[in-house]
Amino acid sequence: MNLAFTNPFRATQPVAKSISVHEAVKLAEAGEIILLDVRDHNEVASSGRAKGAVHIPLFQLQQQADPRHPEFHASLDAAKPVAVYCASGARSEMARRTLVGFGFTEVHNIGGLYHWQAAGGVCEA
Repeated sequence: MNLAFTNPFRATQPVAKSISVHEAVKLAEAGEIILLDVRDHNEVASSGRAKGAVHIPLFQLQQQADPRHPEFHASLDAAKPVAVYCASGARSEMARRTLVGFGFTEVHNIGGLYHWQAAGGVCEA
């Protein structure tokens, strides 16, 4: 007899196969993934961002990732895979959860900008 407890109030989240940062770099180069930078404006200004990344600071993500909101960011597409990064990976995990909550089905936390660069990803000012 299975006595595992299932919480009926907890929303189920889609589980996508996790990808490595190296895979994210290849997918971004091929235009097959949306790369999302959720760092603050000052961080991006001081260190640049991954080439081709969409920049939406974490504090603005609730509005700009919600397709029903008038400030929805047109570069986001819930049908396309998304790779999220920040400085270390903590904020990108919060962003990943936010996007999944808005119906994005394949969202990957790839850590920080340093991880992107170490995997061969190109940065731009």
